[in-house]
Amino acid sequence: MKAVVYKKYGPPDVLEVTEVEKPIPKDNQVLVKVHASSVNFGNLVLLKGEPFLARFAFGLFKPRYSIPGGDIAGTVEAVGKDVTQFQPGDEVFGDLSGCGWGGFAEYAVVPEKALALKPANLSFEEAAAVPMAGVTALQSLRNKGKIQPGQKVLINGASGGVGTFAVQIAKSFGAEVTGVCSTRNVDILQTLGADHVIDYSKEKFTENNQRYDLILGVNGHQPLSDYKRALKPNGIFIHVGGSEAQMFQAMTLGAWISKTSNKKVSTFLQRANQKDLVFLKELLETGKIKPVIDRQYKLSDVREAFRYFEQGHAQGKVVITI
Repeated sequence: MKAVVYKKYGPPDVLEVTEVEKPIPKDNQVLVKVHASSVNFGNLVLLKGEPFLARFAFGLFKPRYSIPGGDIAGTVEAVGKDVTQFQPGDEVFGDLSGCGWGGFAEYAVVPEKALALKPANLSFEEAAAVPMAGVTALQSLRNKGKIQPGQKVLINGASGGVGTFAVQIAKSFGAEVTGVCSTRNVDILQTLGADHVIDYSKEKFTENNQRYDLILGVNGHQPLSDYKRALKPNGIFIHVGGSEAQMFQAMTLGAWISKTSNKKVSTFLQRANQKDLVFLKELLETGKIKPVIDRQYKLSDVREAFRYFEQGHAQGKVVITI
């Protein structure tokens, strides 16, 4: 089968499309014929081995996982004898980041707990855009942020993969949502249901005298003091993505802010979860959320896909068709 393989950390140029042996499912695994995958920030970390601390999970000197790719959507081709949830022919989607990656390939073997039935109203390309970004948005808002109806929620970096899902999921929980984005993305956030949109080239969210119950920092380089100032008493800021400096600030200074004030600052790391995939499936099938796809690339153009994604300007998701 064809697969994207890399043997050393580096820029997209280290990615190669080559022939590898088709995997055989073990007793508790599902063999999926992959129709589409997508690019996430975690894929960049896996590719470059940066920040360096990530190498303790992904391989200190060279990549531990030779085939990258977390999100997949495809058709079940075979199942191991212990698999009970799926059968050949089922259309599925899932996240392989917790079970060895391998999504950028024509076939992948997956533990059944990493999969859910694909939303019936989505194409394979649309479904592949959901798992990592959608679950990240859901878990950060619901699990970490304890989002409640009526709360004022700010999402900084609202037009990217995680951000577009976060806007819609927050609305589905009954929150009043403000999205921060660039000028070219204002319209898409309004289409997704954001109550307010701040164009950061014209206005700073820290200077409009608004205060929020919950802030998601999906992207951006603001110091923590800006986020703290924009929080209501007992408000919560969650660092989901952004600069490395901001991440370390949230990990260190954030703990001090949380202890010495009535505002909370924390970091968040997504964990693949089948129940959350099923939850998102229901939101997708009822039309409460929808994936936003910026560009689609063929597997043979995976380098170009990564080059575009790492520029940081994608509106929604970048999808790989296989």
